[in-house]
Amino acid sequence: MPPTTPTRPRTAVTALALSCGLAVTWLTGLHSTATAATDATASTYSWSNVRIDGGGFVPGIVFNQTEPGLVYARTDIGGAYRQDPTSKKWIPLLDSLGWNDWNLTGVASLATDPVQTNRVYVAAGTYTNSWDPNNGAILRSTDKGATWQRTTLPFKVGGNMPGRGMGERLAIDPNNDKVLYFGAPSGNGLWRSTDYGVTWSQVTAFPNVGNYAPDPTDTNGYLSATQGVLWVTFDKSSATAGNTTQTVYVGVADKDNSVYRSTDGGTTWTRLAGQPTGFLPHKGVLDPVNGYLYLATSDTGGPYDGGKGDVWRYATKTGTWTQISPLKSSDSGAYFGYSGLTVDRQHPNVLMVTGYSSWWPDTQIYRSTDFGATWKPIWEYNGYPNRVDHYTMDISSSPWLSWGKNPSPPEEAPKLGWMTEALEIDPFNSDRMMYGTGATLYGTDNLTSWDAGTKITIKPMVQGLEETAVNDLISPPSGAPLLSALGDISGFRHTSLTAVPAMMYQSPTHGSTTALDFAQANPNQVVRVGNTDSGSTATTHIGFSNDNGANWYQASGEPTGITGGGTVALAADGSRVVWSPAGAAPVASAFGGSSWAAASGLPAGASVQADRVNPKKFYGVAAGAFYLSTDGGLTFAKTAASGLPVDGNVRFKALSNAEGDVWLAGGKDNSTYGLWHSTDSGASFGRVAGVDKADSIGFGRSATGTGYPAIYTSAQIGGVRGIFRSDNAGASWTRINDDAHQWAWTGAAITGDPRVYGRVYVSTNGRGIIVGDTSAVPTGSPSPSTSPSTSASGSPSPSPSPSPSGSPSTSPSPSGGSGCTASYAVTNQWGGGFGASVTVKNTGTTASTGWTISWTYANGQQVTSLWNGSYTQTGANVSVSNLGYNGTLAPGGSTSFGFNGSWSGTNTAPTAVSCTLR
Repeated sequence: MPPTTPTRPRTAVTALALSCGLAVTWLTGLHSTATAATDATASTYSWSNVRIDGGGFVPGIVFNQTEPGLVYARTDIGGAYRQDPTSKKWIPLLDSLGWNDWNLTGVASLATDPVQTNRVYVAAGTYTNSWDPNNGAILRSTDKGATWQRTTLPFKVGGNMPGRGMGERLAIDPNNDKVLYFGAPSGNGLWRSTDYGVTWSQVTAFPNVGNYAPDPTDTNGYLSATQGVLWVTFDKSSATAGNTTQTVYVGVADKDNSVYRSTDGGTTWTRLAGQPTGFLPHKGVLDPVNGYLYLATSDTGGPYDGGKGDVWRYATKTGTWTQISPLKSSDSGAYFGYSGLTVDRQHPNVLMVTGYSSWWPDTQIYRSTDFGATWKPIWEYNGYPNRVDHYTMDISSSPWLSWGKNPSPPEEAPKLGWMTEALEIDPFNSDRMMYGTGATLYGTDNLTSWDAGTKITIKPMVQGLEETAVNDLISPPSGAPLLSALGDISGFRHTSLTAVPAMMYQSPTHGSTTALDFAQANPNQVVRVGNTDSGSTATTHIGFSNDNGANWYQASGEPTGITGGGTVALAADGSRVVWSPAGAAPVASAFGGSSWAAASGLPAGASVQADRVNPKKFYGVAAGAFYLSTDGGLTFAKTAASGLPVDGNVRFKALSNAEGDVWLAGGKDNSTYGLWHSTDSGASFGRVAGVDKADSIGFGRSATGTGYPAIYTSAQIGGVRGIFRSDNAGASWTRINDDAHQWAWTGAAITGDPRVYGRVYVSTNGRGIIVGDTSAVPTGSPSPSTSPSTSASGSPSPSPSPSPSGSPSTSPSPSGGSGCTASYAVTNQWGGGFGASVTVKNTGTTASTGWTISWTYANGQQVTSLWNGSYTQTGANVSVSNLGYNGTLAPGGSTSFGFNGSWSGTNTAPTAVSCTLR
């Protein structure tokens, strides 16, 4: 089942001993085959990320020690990556994980084989508590992560649990690469494989499973989970190639007994004598040339806490321990622990370490060129609060990393980072270093300049590594093609899909945006809601924009008791907003939120949406009941709709060009689960036949020959999980992704692009925003009236062309010229306003390059907004021309545009509509 708990917390199983192999499976998703039609359509799609570059925690960076340029990165919820050595772009490696394998996107550790460098291994699993019902797995690849096989473990693995920045837990014997070790969490001990990770057994002779937990009293199991065995380090010099390495060091989450050693290939183990106590060993790195084992320690497991720590050097030949901390835990002013730790393999006298939990004013990075005897900080004070930085920051490739802040000294923007638990010097290039943070991956290519007393240049080195959890997506008909609601970094207005946005939403700044909406008739008006982080400048959980999300302002106030963003809906004309926040009852207001009134009749916790045509209509759903408001959200009444899911996540949306046309997806395994459609404003719903399960719903530009928008859903249809599109109002569906492109859990949000046929934006929980485009040319499909959706019983559902409020007016009119017709129809009408659409058809024998439609109103009507065309109105005369994407019409081809207008008295349709092709 998909996660229903927080996906990336930023606040603070008994093992089975196996002597035989575990179950082995191919990692190919739920279904490796589909229908020919599905495969053909999927093959026309290309998939990529909407660029953000980063956005989440990178707890591990792993260089291969024998192949130059081979480096991997692991993330806590977004899978693993390999960097292309030429372009330096990161390549995602776990996109083939399917819906039921969402937990395997949490990567607890990664190991790259120094003998057969095509081999790479991942220890995967997201939570060890009840949030994750599945056991972890060891994934193994013989082609650098292009394809994978899997061995499921008999316990859970916690890639997004506290302590995830420690390690690496997974290690390969550098002499005999058939042998791997894995340090398990939660009392499961140390595990070993002797057949390239195919089968695993517990090392029963290992004496300590670890006893440290951040908060043993935590009842949900997140902070009370013991962190177990933390890292494994081999001494390659203790054996020859092809033979099992004899000396192995292991770190354990036990403040009194933290480091163990075996000198007989793992048969017996001994606690290292004289070792430091009172701290956890975040990292254990061996310099085999000089025989030094270095430890970076902290008083907690991190990654976001830690008040003290030390760095130690252990001489393996003499058994001598030496404290080499840049700032000792006993020093006055000590306030952070150590974690990121690396040795320069070209010059092993050089080592570096991070003060990972130094939150303010910045993280700290130290460098030593004399085995830790002396250290240079990357920044230091020159009379508080003045800083001397031995670096420059260039974030021009990811400008949002300044977070829009202009802090006072000693704090700076951009920061070096936080949660800096991963730090590595390239083993083949002493000038190249990378380190991970809570939001990105930084690095430098002139590291040795530090030793010469000149500044190093630090830049983001994260292109291709997209690690955001996506909560909501909207694609307005004009303005920016996409606006996103993201966890941890708020969200962005994406004016380009291939360029990094300049800044996340500001004023207010929410840590996580939970929902957003735009006015269908005026996409310049946008509203968003979100959660406020500790220390945030936001005073309200809601923000408004009058310029398509480019600039924002927060409401002057909000009701009391609100604890989170919840969901929000904006009227079709932007006049009203309905907000269902977390922690309080739903409310309504005029745009801008100057005052709030209770949304009477709508229960707390309801999810809300707006009708996209009638600005007075709002919808809500809660606990299997559907609610309708016809007075701008002031009062809601439960409709007679029945059969909707009571449990699980439910998401719904109203169609952009037809009043009362609503689609609802959701449910829960072993309960009501599917897709429903209403054409009467939720008075009744028909279940869409053939859709087993559905979790999100969205709309995009219609295929040529139809007036009904393309529908997109993350669903299971015909037993197959995937991303599906329907071009005929749900009468039939086509899977448009394939098994190589699944992205695990995609249930939070989906939307098509109203301007580009076939383009779809897909949410993920840690792999960012996925955009799909098709190379297929739409050929049209049956109109909704000839291929209606059917209910579960097989009877047709209500027509998807609803009767508008007021008197409908649909009067096809012949064009004023040969080869072209245009039909004008009023789609809905309310007091003082109406919606209408015009369909343009090329009846000639040659393709058009453009078109112009014109008509004259007889009753003083005014067009107030229009989409899919460019219009002018002078008095009673209206003229509409095509946009760049919909001017070309093949013979027999058609397109349509829609608009809203105002009227008084009567609203008579024009008697003649002129159509001219170019």
